[in-house]
Amino acid sequence: MSRACRRLLSCLLLLPMLAWGQCSRVLKVPVAPIGLSVTVEGDVVGGVYPDLLRGLGEGCRFEFSTVPRARLELMFESGQADLLVPASRTARRDELGLFVPLVRSRPALVSFSEAKDRPPVRSLDELLRRRELRVVLVRGFDYGEAYQVMQRELGAQGRLMLAVDALEAARMLNLGMGDLTVMAPSIVAGAMHNDARYKPLLAKLRVEPMNELPWGDAGVYLSKSLPAPDRQLLRELLERSVRSGDVWKTFQRYYPANILADGLKQR
Repeated sequence: MSRACRRLLSCLLLLPMLAWGQCSRVLKVPVAPIGLSVTVEGDVVGGVYPDLLRGLGEGCRFEFSTVPRARLELMFESGQADLLVPASRTARRDELGLFVPLVRSRPALVSFSEAKDRPPVRSLDELLRRRELRVVLVRGFDYGEAYQVMQRELGAQGRLMLAVDALEAARMLNLGMGDLTVMAPSIVAGAMHNDARYKPLLAKLRVEPMNELPWGDAGVYLSKSLPAPDRQLLRELLERSVRSGDVWKTFQRYYPANILADGLKQR
């Protein structure tokens, strides 16, 4: 067979792969349990975001591994993670990857209703002035510059406690180790909904929106270490899932309507 024929045959063999839009390799997705967005039971990784990714099809395969939440950011920064899920958009992450928004999310101040006699807190500035309130935050969570400033100031005031995940934050609040937390209500409610010990406490959640933490985008970051064709393909597939309503249907399949109403809405 001539060299020209071999080249033609190679091109013809590649055409189906190009038409199907296959990813060039298995994509590495380290995850940590986070409410119903990502669940881990033994070696089985599930939840909203893994289901969404597995449902994309088009020849893209994902290799999920479980790591502590705080380590995810470091893995994404060093190129050890092809995707960061779930994620809110920040300037720092924009330097490292391409953000694909899937839903609208709003962090808020979350506590238990036993604190109903506590006057409401309407802003992060007010929270910083209320020095009697102890705050539990989750390592690795980031809701932008205002949140980072709050975290640093709380630490300087000696009022900050850190939890490894949303469920531990709920446990600390329930035990009286802290007075409140700041995160997307759907995350802490999802974590509690998924644990029989804390599910009965869902009715006691108190949610207070903060002026400095408005509705923003939540979704997936695609690492800049990914080959450009893979990044573009994944972006197109995810955006198609948003337009078709598949993303919101997946969230509705996992989250009760009252939990969605507290901190998530369709794009």
